Amino acid sequence: MVKKRRKGEDFKGKAKAKDGVLLYHDMAVYENFERCAHRLFSIVRSAQRAKPNAPRYLHLRIQGHKNSKGGYDHDAWEIVQNFILGYLGPYLTVISTPIAKIENGKRQRNDLPERLDIAYPDGDDSFWYDVDLLPVKPREVIDDSRKSAPSKEAIADYLGMGDDPCCLICWSRPAERAHVVPVSLGGSMNVRNFALLCKSHHREAPDIADAEGFWAWVDYAEMRDSGSKWENAPDEVKESASALGSRVEKVDRSELDFVSAIKFELSHLYGWEDVDFSRFSWKLHEEYRRVLDAATGKHFGIDKKVSTHAWAYDVALYRIDRNKESRFRRRKKVLLFDRIPSGEGSDRVAIIG
Repeated sequence: MVKKRRKGEDFKGKAKAKDGVLLYHDMAVYENFERCAHRLFSIVRSAQRAKPNAPRYLHLRIQGHKNSKGGYDHDAWEIVQNFILGYLGPYLTVISTPIAKIENGKRQRNDLPERLDIAYPDGDDSFWYDVDLLPVKPREVIDDSRKSAPSKEAIADYLGMGDDPCCLICWSRPAERAHVVPVSLGGSMNVRNFALLCKSHHREAPDIADAEGFWAWVDYAEMRDSGSKWENAPDEVKESASALGSRVEKVDRSELDFVSAIKFELSHLYGWEDVDFSRFSWKLHEEYRRVLDAATGKHFGIDKKVSTHAWAYDVALYRIDRNKESRFRRRKKVLLFDRIPSGEGSDRVAIIG
């Protein structure tokens, strides 16, 4: 078990041993500590299963995750110091990160547990999200003195794209500047409060005063729509991506009506199960939408966004459901989005030798 504390480069090494395993992961800007930890754990466990006695070389790249002083934020430091070095270290031979690079001075262990449990500070059952106060929730304290939006190139650089602005989700161009927390809800013009999204995904993204909720949606949408990244790629590239386990076709979900789309997102992004859906009268909601659409053509200033409504439903359930086990069940379930049919994302495991 790894315990999360409260706040307070390129891989240079060459694998010399034959039959070694090179592990690579991008800690994307939309990954928080929990998602990144579970994904790192998953690829190390997979390598242990495939070649248990082979030396493992882990390279972590960190995108974004900067604080107000330009250094790495709390989640990035926790991943490197507390999780990789403090927990995964004994199960690896070499570790390379932008913050630290070390070699394991002892024999690599091959008894990594089958399951990762992340414990939170005692008595802090709202650690994931303070749903009782619903504050504006940036990842860090954001300097709101900037009056104009940064350039797309500056945002791309922060997101780890270099100078190539494209949609975070589908890689298409042109990309639009999307506020993480809208200005009308307290968001700033700081570069850390922006994402780059194509017009379609910008139109889908939630309008909420919750930065972590926004990034969780981007993470989910990147998994959901992963096949769209390869739509215009040459056939040989598609074949290569498919061989590595990636989906190379876009999944069409246009047939879903509004309520069904909300339910899909609640299930796949927020981990809802039948017992959670039973807490609401969905027939009433369906009729409500039908009447509202027919009688007004608009929703009283609330955009008709599946993502915003799904987020609100999940927060509402979290507020009224005081059962700690069911809260934790839903939160734990969504970290890897294993119910969305997709490939392995950006994770790569290479067998050397």
